[in-house]
Amino acid sequence: MPPVAYAISLIFRVYIALIFVWVLGSWFPQWQGQAWFQLVAKLVQPYLELFRALPLRMGMIDLTPVVAILVLILFESLLVSAAGGH
Repeated sequence: MPPVAYAISLIFRVYIALIFVWVLGSWFPQWQGQAWFQLVAKLVQPYLELFRALPLRMGMIDLTPVVAILVLILFESLLVSAAGGH
C-alpha cells in the first residue's frame, strides 16, 4: 500500500476508534467528567451531529454512531482506492 493510502487509512481508523471510545463513554458516566474523554467528545460530536437530523433513534437505542462509522468506512475505501491502495 502506498504511503499516502496508508496514512489516509490510519487517520480514518483512528477516528473510528475515537467514535467507539465515545460510545463506550456513554455507557460509563464516570468517564464523562475526565479531561481525555471531553477531548474525545469535542473531536467526535461535531461529526456525529451531521447525522442527528436522521431518524436513527429507536427508543433508547441510537444508531447514529453506527451510520457515522459506515459512512467513514465508505469514504476511507474510496479515498484509499483513489490514492492507489487496494
